[in-house]
Amino acid sequence: MTDYKTLIDAETWAFIEKTNSYYPPDTIDYTIEEQRAIYDRMCREFFAGYPQGVTAETTSIANGIPIRIYRNATPNNAAMVLYLHGGGFILGGLDSHEDVCAELCARTGFEVVSVDYRLAPENLHPAAFDDAMDAFEWAARTYDRPVVLCGDSAGGNLCAATAHATRGHAKKPAGQMLIYPGLGGDHSRGSYVTHAEAPMLTVRDLDFYKHIRTGGVDRTGDITLYPLADADFANLPPTVLITAECDPLSSDGEAYRDRIVAAGGRATWFEEPGLVHGYLRARHMVGRARTSFTRIVEAVSALGRGDWIW
Repeated sequence: MTDYKTLIDAETWAFIEKTNSYYPPDTIDYTIEEQRAIYDRMCREFFAGYPQGVTAETTSIANGIPIRIYRNATPNNAAMVLYLHGGGFILGGLDSHEDVCAELCARTGFEVVSVDYRLAPENLHPAAFDDAMDAFEWAARTYDRPVVLCGDSAGGNLCAATAHATRGHAKKPAGQMLIYPGLGGDHSRGSYVTHAEAPMLTVRDLDFYKHIRTGGVDRTGDITLYPLADADFANLPPTVLITAECDPLSSDGEAYRDRIVAAGGRATWFEEPGLVHGYLRARHMVGRARTSFTRIVEAVSALGRGDWIW
């Protein structure tokens, strides 16, 4: 048994308990509508507001995908960030991660575009992937600057799938920042075993989200769903992966980094000690999460500048 009492510090436990008070660990047993209502309320409770000088505009791109564009009063036009939110492919939207996007915009100066991709079960795979691809194509056409992909959890999966699918494009992503992503790793080893019952995310949760996203269809080997299933890891954009130690998905970060590096590409992986899945919401109450968010901001800035600092 993993001893979370020693791995996880008091601040992080307070965050876990606050989260559980809004979003109980058994929430996947509720209806989808109930889960969304609970998740949205939790996100509102953690909402940290917009930093000074950041404004947001909500609009949509050609095929009707809603987006929210964050701009800084003192812009840095070296790059733009396309942000894909987490939520197990069934939760979240423009509101759930808006303070994260606003802070990313404030601290990098980059314009950040958050994408409201379609959710399951109303829209099964590949709907979310198709929307991520359309959003990337739109950003590459619309902006005369490099596009950095950034996403957490389910959004990290969508970023990676998009990066794999756009390698041959004239304007492929300049980099990708993947925050505790699920990339389709081997469930029989590593963190999937060690942290199968981790606080905030369990292997049972992962199986539920996968089943909902696919409609229960076995899609083993589909690289638009499981980027780690790709046989070719060459020519991917420079990639930074940041995972939480106490998270069944953490080994996906290590495996993905190893595959890119073995193919001659640039990738680096940080496993944040003692942190749990979803810790972006803890960045104002947990020191370790605050430090990690700064690491994320610095990585996005470097990828946008075209600097490899690792």
